[in-house]
Amino acid sequence: MALRKKEYSRTTLSELSQQIMDKLEQTDAFKKANCIALYHAIAGEVQTADFIEKWYEKKKILLPVIEGSDLRLLPYTGKSSLRSGIFGILEPATPDKDEKVMDEKEIDLIIVPGVAFDRLHNRMGRGKGYYDRLLSTLSALKIGICFDFQLQNEIPVEPFDKKMDYIITENEVI
Repeated sequence: MALRKKEYSRTTLSELSQQIMDKLEQTDAFKKANCIALYHAIAGEVQTADFIEKWYEKKKILLPVIEGSDLRLLPYTGKSSLRSGIFGILEPATPDKDEKVMDEKEIDLIIVPGVAFDRLHNRMGRGKGYYDRLLSTLSALKIGICFDFQLQNEIPVEPFDKKMDYIITENEVI
């Protein structure tokens, strides 16, 4: 995967990201969702920053914050609310631990990154299990987004891996 990614320029990956996000916006799941959890992308992932900026005032957008070995979803309230997290990933500034931020039942849709996905709706993450632990607590619809070259016929899975409901690439919605 990493070698395939290097074949593409940053500009090309940005253009492909826009195509993927356009496809996401066209889904009924997105149109119906009021509260969406997604991620602030790192280099090489489907880029989400423009999408977040476009939608955060129209829909409730939640972004993950790494806390120990788990992800906590916090509201995105604008660029000035972001800070660099543990892996250099932009995330919302953390409110007080006692502050109730979000009832996970309110989340309609979660958009999930991955290293690879397959046509059986499986996802391969980076190996730390952050998203698998988070997804095991949510009942929201799960959409994996990736570049077409990250989509395989089949990838190895573990019993704790969570399947996606849909996968979107620049070429198709599965």
